[in-house]
Order: sequence, then C-alpha cells, then structure tokens
Amino acid sequence: MTPEELSAFIRTSLEQAIAAGEVNLDPADLPEVKVERPRSREHGDWATNVAMQLAKKAGTNPRALAEILAARIKQSDAISNVEIAGPGFMNIKLNAAAAGELARAIVEAGQAFGTSEALAGSTINLEYVSANPTGPIHVGGARWAAVGDSLARILTASGAQVVREYYFNDHGAQIDRFSKSLVARARGEEAPEDGYGGQYIADIAAEVIAGATADGQGDPTNLADDEAREVFRERGVNLMFDAIKEEMRDFRVEFDVYFHEDTLHESGAVDAAIGRLREAGVIFEQDGATWIRTTDYGDDKDRVIIKSDGDAAYFAGDIAYYLDKRNRGADNVIIMLGADHHGYIGRMYAMARAFGDTAGPGENLELLIGQLVSLVRDGEPVKMSKRAGTIVVLSDLMEAAGVDASRYSLVRAAMDSPLEIDLGVITSNTNENPVYYVQYAHARTCAVDRNAAEHGVTRDAFDPALLDSDADEELLATLAQYPVVVAQAAELREPHRVARYLEELAGKYHSWYGVSRVTPRGDDPVTALHQTRLWLNDAAGQVLENGLGLLGVSAPERM
Repeated sequence: MTPEELSAFIRTSLEQAIAAGEVNLDPADLPEVKVERPRSREHGDWATNVAMQLAKKAGTNPRALAEILAARIKQSDAISNVEIAGPGFMNIKLNAAAAGELARAIVEAGQAFGTSEALAGSTINLEYVSANPTGPIHVGGARWAAVGDSLARILTASGAQVVREYYFNDHGAQIDRFSKSLVARARGEEAPEDGYGGQYIADIAAEVIAGATADGQGDPTNLADDEAREVFRERGVNLMFDAIKEEMRDFRVEFDVYFHEDTLHESGAVDAAIGRLREAGVIFEQDGATWIRTTDYGDDKDRVIIKSDGDAAYFAGDIAYYLDKRNRGADNVIIMLGADHHGYIGRMYAMARAFGDTAGPGENLELLIGQLVSLVRDGEPVKMSKRAGTIVVLSDLMEAAGVDASRYSLVRAAMDSPLEIDLGVITSNTNENPVYYVQYAHARTCAVDRNAAEHGVTRDAFDPALLDSDADEELLATLAQYPVVVAQAAELREPHRVARYLEELAGKYHSWYGVSRVTPRGDDPVTALHQTRLWLNDAAGQVLENGLGLLGVSAPERM
C-alpha cells in the first residue's frame, strides 16, 4: 500500500462514517488526508492528524473522532493496527503483505513512480542563471543552473508545464564596458578601469577580428573608436552568448526561451507596461522623472522608472519583462536571483500587485534568493580561474569534478544557505562523497540484478508477505517516502530535499544489502523469498534512478 493509497483509504473511511451518521460533517468539507512517517518507527508505519483537523467542524473532540475512524480503518486486511496518541494523532501499522506490495508498485510504475498531477493545468515560467553576457558563468551562477534545472524537472514531474527561461541582460552600461574591454585588448591596450579582464576577453577579441575579416569587413581595430566598439559589441556579445549556451548544454541545462533585454526597449514593451500602470493610477511625475507608487503595495519607497534625462531606469525593464511573461501565459513566474538581490524583493512584489497580481511564495510572482558558493581544496580557498582571472567559473568546476559531482554538490544544500564545496571530497571515490555514495547504491542494485540472472533468480514470483525483516521494513518505509519528498520539493521550491532523501535511501539500501540475500548459497534452490527480494532490490534501484534524474545526475550501472 502506497502513501497515496492509504490517504485515499482513510478519506473513504471518513466518507463512510459520515454516511452512517457516525460523524457530523459535509463530505465536501473533507480535506486531502495527509499521511507522514512518524518520528519513531515504533509508533507505526504512517501517522495522520486528520482527526485533529476535523474535530471542531464535526462538533466533537479529536480523540473521539480518531476512535470512530480507527474502528473503520482496522477493518482493512492491509492494516495490522491503529493506535491513537496524544490529543488525536493516529499511528497506523501496515501488515507485511500490504507494505511489501510497494515493491511491485514501484517496479511496475518505473520512471512514473513519484510523479503526480498536483500542478496539472498550471504554466510556470522559471527564470534562472540569467548572467550578464559579459563573461563565463561563475560558480554562483552554476549553483543557480543546477538548482534551477533540478527545480524545473521536479515541477514537471508534479504535472506543471514549465518554461525554462534565460534572461540576457544585453542592454545597458555593462555591455558598453564589455565592448570597450574587447577593443582595448584587441589593440593591445590596458582594459578600462571598470572593464573586464581574463583570458576569455582576449579569446573573444581575436574571434571578433577573425570573423569580421572573414566576412570582408576588415580588421575592426582600424576603425574609429565608436565604430570599433559597435563591431566588437555586436559580434562579441553574440560570441559570449554562444559560449554561455554551450557551457549550459555541457552542464545538462537546456532553456526553452532565451530572452533578450534589449528587445523590451526596441519593441515598445516598456512604454506599454508603463501605460498599463498609468491606467491603473499608480504612475506619477516628480522632479522631471516618472515614478511608480510602489509604497501603495508594500515597498519601502516609490521607484523611478523613467529618469529625468529621459532614459528608462533598470526597473522599467523588469516591469515590462514580468508583464511579457504573464502575457505569454505564465500562471506563476518564478525568478531565481543572486545573494546581492535582496533589495529587489519589495519593489518586484509591489510591481506585481500593482498589475493586480499576487506576489509571494506560490503566487503569480515568486522570487528565490540564493547564497554564495565557495570552493576549497586541501583546506585552502580556490579563488582564481585560469580563464576568467579573478573569479572561479563553471568550466573550472566541471573540469575538476565532472558534471555529476558538480551538479549534485551544488543542489544538495538549501539554496538560501552559503555553500562551501570541498573539491577533495567531491572528487573522491569514497562514502564521504555524497554523489558517489548514492550512485554506488544504484550501481550495486544493477550488480545484484546481474548476479541474480546468473543464478536463475527472476521476478516470476512475488510474495510481499515475505518482506517482513527489519531491514525489509526499513527499506520499504523509506521507498514509500519518495513521492512525498518530490511533492514537498515542488511545493517548497527546494530540490535539495530530493538529494538528502537519496542519501538516506542509499544508506538504507546499503544496510539492507548487507543482511539480505537475493541469490541462494551454493547449490541451494531458488525460493520465493529470493525472487521477492529481487523485486525490492529493483524497486530501490528504480527510485534511486528516478531521484538522480530529477537532479540531472546520471545513475551508472557499474562503478
């Protein structure tokens, strides 16, 4: 019996108690019945507080309602016991056969196990990474790449239609500094004081010259400064875009939309968005500038959107971009921002509310703020990149640790906490390396499969009642948690929950493997117990594979 099946059974028992006049409730008022693992397995396999939720509406106390419900639940052959604890918690123990059925359910569901339709019908626009196109992705952006892509996979597994979006900030002063840096490097001059350095600038400058020469434009360094900067800007930005996209693909991160900030200004979208807000009565003029009255919607001060010199403020682009996403059909817009963007929250949420939308966790607009990443090796900080100069970039991390270890390490900690990655740990083939520990568990399930085939152990027989050892029960109980973990990760936007769960599952599997034989000894015959344990082995392998897939990490069959 899966948690979903138990939840549905408890709800049916409630409906039956209502129909029999034992409980004074309207069936339409019944919530989704949630079941969860009790803190101590001694209390049972599952627990629910549904009696405490409904007692007041039913005009009774929680224990009395729990006793009525327990009497009905106990009638199921799948339930071995129901105990009422405290003010009305219900602790439920499944019999071995009911618990063991989960192994077959997982194997038969395959990659679909853990997916749901909880978010079906919703379109979520998820924007992440969105680094300025002026240099390679640094390790902070790499964290967003891993977390964002994993979150997109988790939301998709929960039934949502997810649009993965990358916002190219190709409008403004940083692009001017980038083009000036390219021209300076191409001419052998010092980079501007506020410009960009690193080997990648020299590489791109050389590519611009080669491309312009090949196209018959000649060497752009011979042009006047303004003309040269325009050539290096256009070609250099495109080359940087291409390099970023390739790097993301190498990191197993794909986007559905690459949105260019510049198009908002060229298309009139900024003016249209301001016009929409003007109609709503939240725009005013002051000191020669145009403002939005965000203080009416929770911001700490009003914001300039058109400066006194007539240029659009950066916030004007944010306004137009958000409206564009909503107009493209996004029910929820999730934007992942770096640690230096805390000041954006108030103004962005106020802007959404000014459009008549909701803002906050799970609303039309949701902002996720991430924290910094640092790398260490042998206890010493890694601070410099051969390619980028003063920062460590994604390509450095991938070169040192590989894609699997890099992605897993970046996603396994809560995104709102600073993260330190020890390159010595994540490149080691030891149990101290979390990704190795999890991947090895999956590889071990595959090795058991191969060994079983050599000994003639198949899945032709399955007797779930035989899965009654402590190790069987521990592994089954952990496997049963997977759909709950995925649902929580989607609801709370926390992919790290999947990684931490996989580590727990790997530990339970390794312990189970140490005491449970799937193949017979010597010339002993193959029994139903061997075959049934093969089902459980394969169920563990399937869940490990599914969970690693949500994190964009491979599930190797051999290690």
